[in-house]
Amino acid sequence: MLVAAYDAVTTAAAPGQRILPAEAWLLDNFYLIEQQIALARRHLPRSYSRELPRLATGSLAGFPRIYDIALELISHQDGRVDRDNAAAFLGAYQSVKPLDLGELWAFPIMLRLGLLDNVARVGARIAHRREERDVAIAWADRMLVAAEGEARHLIHVLADFADADVLLTAPFVEDFYSRLQAQGPALAFVQTWLEHRLSEQGVSAVQLLETSSRMAATDQISIANSVGSLRFVSAMDWGDFVEELSLVEQLLRTDPAGAYASQDFPTRDRYRHAVEAVKSGSGHSELEVARAAIALALASAEESGVGDRTAHIGYYLIDKGRPILERAMDAKVPLLVRATRAARPLRLFLYLGPIVLLILLAVAFLLVYIASVDQGVGRLVFFAIVGVIGASALVVPIVHVLITITVPPRTLPRLDFSDGIPSGHRTMVVVPTLIGSEEDVSELLEALEIRYLGNRDPSVFFALLTDFRDAPERIRPGDDGLIELARAGVEGLNDTYSDDRPSVFYLFHRPRVWNPHERVWMGWERKRGKLEQFNALLLEARSGDTQPADAGAIRTAAGRNRRSPTSSATGPCSGRSGMSSLSTPTHNFPAMRRTRS
Repeated sequence: MLVAAYDAVTTAAAPGQRILPAEAWLLDNFYLIEQQIALARRHLPRSYSRELPRLATGSLAGFPRIYDIALELISHQDGRVDRDNAAAFLGAYQSVKPLDLGELWAFPIMLRLGLLDNVARVGARIAHRREERDVAIAWADRMLVAAEGEARHLIHVLADFADADVLLTAPFVEDFYSRLQAQGPALAFVQTWLEHRLSEQGVSAVQLLETSSRMAATDQISIANSVGSLRFVSAMDWGDFVEELSLVEQLLRTDPAGAYASQDFPTRDRYRHAVEAVKSGSGHSELEVARAAIALALASAEESGVGDRTAHIGYYLIDKGRPILERAMDAKVPLLVRATRAARPLRLFLYLGPIVLLILLAVAFLLVYIASVDQGVGRLVFFAIVGVIGASALVVPIVHVLITITVPPRTLPRLDFSDGIPSGHRTMVVVPTLIGSEEDVSELLEALEIRYLGNRDPSVFFALLTDFRDAPERIRPGDDGLIELARAGVEGLNDTYSDDRPSVFYLFHRPRVWNPHERVWMGWERKRGKLEQFNALLLEARSGDTQPADAGAIRTAAGRNRRSPTSSATGPCSGRSGMSSLSTPTHNFPAMRRTRS
């Protein structure tokens, strides 16, 4: 219908005929309409609407309920749809009957379909009126040509016109009159005859001209609204819209652990899909499933506290508590899901099993062929070893590809830090490294400054975790100079950016300890040990269980690094850790006492 309307208007525009505003809208925005049709086909798979609740009665019986809602909104607003009226319309509907999450996500698709249908109806009217105008222009041109000759020729044309029994519609009369009036009195009797015919129908030319103007204005407004609404549908962030209107979303945000609302959108969407999955296998609604998950989390919070992982609704939606929720809802778990859960503890066997089996089959075929040639035992062993190596090079990549295709990744839930890191999640970016020369210190300080300039979030701090290089003795000449140079550089960075906030940069340094295995003085466990001891310092954990028995000095120093009653508690690590005072940008940890700058 749209293509037919476009072709009709394009044909009329070519000879330079008058183009109405509604027709101009169609011509100027047809590229957008074609794009929207392509998007509708792509975003509406054949099986998608089958999963949506359908109407049982009415003119659209059998169609998705959300499609009827979209059509009603478009009809009431004459094609003008925006966020406010869409939200108000769906909110009013849900005050009587809640919508499923799938319906809310389908709403923009159904809006696009409804708007395209509305444009198609307007386009059909435009094409029909263009046909009537073309008929009017053809008859008017015949009469104009006849008027240039003898009067009897014009009378013959008028007689043919009367015999043709042309419908005198508003578009026909408008274009017919506009052409005849430009010729003056030569065609006055034709106009008189036409007015007489109209009076027999109970209307006048003036009334039809007014009707034609109103119809043209109505079509222009309708197609303009629909095109503008199609642009809105494409530009709208429907994720926020769905979350704003979803009753399930509002219920999940009452998570006893308080974590759901602070998670990122993909994680929240994963939780909502879990609600849909449990609902599909039970006789309950999505709201009832969400209430059951909240009730289980509340019961766990009362028993174990809100800090326990079972007090978070995610434990019952995507973690080990999922079977508990399914049993509470009497949900039927699909066979494939049950098989996947049963196979999860055997994942190593299921990975190695196919590899070993395929390699053995390949080697067996090879040995059967070799044995038929009557080779010796030594050659059979040789070919078996070669066969295992060759077959493994082929089998392992094939198994990896199959695993990638059949086993979807299980992503971890994440918090949403897109608007910055909250103060409760203050973070320190640490660089574990070695220093052995003044050039090393200068390069490290420059890189640390660049990291800060790349992320100046007020809840992010930066630190160097340093060791000296391995040496045959504990202290070497120049060690103190390197520490002082690094300390001065960190203090200089803090002074340079003090207008942003105090004490952004830190230095943590460890002395060498004796390693009896490598028989050298070095930092304990090198990089891994630095990170482990740094975390222990932050958590005030005693490190006796994780460090060697001869690291007593480290354990003792960790205890001395605890926060004193008079130290500042306004920094990023304020609390029970040894880093509570931000007035000290340089620390020695552990095994060296903390010094104040």
